[in-house]
Amino acid sequence: MIVGERKEVDEIRDMLPEDIEELLIVGCGTCVTVSLAGGEREAKSLRDLLELYFSQNGESLDIAADAIKRQCDDEFIDEIEEQIEKSDAVLSLACGIGVQHLAIRFPEKLILPGLNTTFYGRTSATGEWEEMCHGCGECVLDRFAGICPIARCSKSLLNGPCGGSEDGNCEVDDEIDCGWELIYERAKELEVFDRLLEHEEPKDWTTYRDGGVRSHKNPEFFRSGGE
Repeated sequence: MIVGERKEVDEIRDMLPEDIEELLIVGCGTCVTVSLAGGEREAKSLRDLLELYFSQNGESLDIAADAIKRQCDDEFIDEIEEQIEKSDAVLSLACGIGVQHLAIRFPEKLILPGLNTTFYGRTSATGEWEEMCHGCGECVLDRFAGICPIARCSKSLLNGPCGGSEDGNCEVDDEIDCGWELIYERAKELEVFDRLLEHEEPKDWTTYRDGGVRSHKNPEFFRSGGE
């Protein structure tokens, strides 16, 4: 899932225009709901927090809060179109994709980010998430025992560890597991260690950000006559 964390109230206040009268906070019901950062509950909680903040600072602002299933699809945005049109600004609690999609859909409306989008991750424990994927566009999990060296190794090394790890921990931060230690142990368990002895060619980073802004069209959809 895409993991996010809420911005501090002071930072949010600094984003808002001085003459704003009506603010709409919009939560997103998918990834950021699971990461406890941007769902309906968090949208209403932030509304209450901002109302208290403004009250304590002698300011007045009409704040509404709502949530939709996804902010990256127009069909769900339709549900709150009227609310958005009535507001002076929208504070989106979606990932950066949702924020930008709202900005494209409502080009004359001020759309602001309420979250910092952090990474693609898994739930490792209640209230905790770990980065698992960089979305590099060329998945190599089959060659590394199901553990991604791009995301799990702090240096994204493809041909073994750097030599700086200690007791299974990364030299960048001893709170981080060495990605290659994880790959090695998993490969031993699956008895596929020989795969790690094969030399990996330099990664083609054009499938990642080095190739510019990415897009994708599903060929099956268009072959079947989709529009």
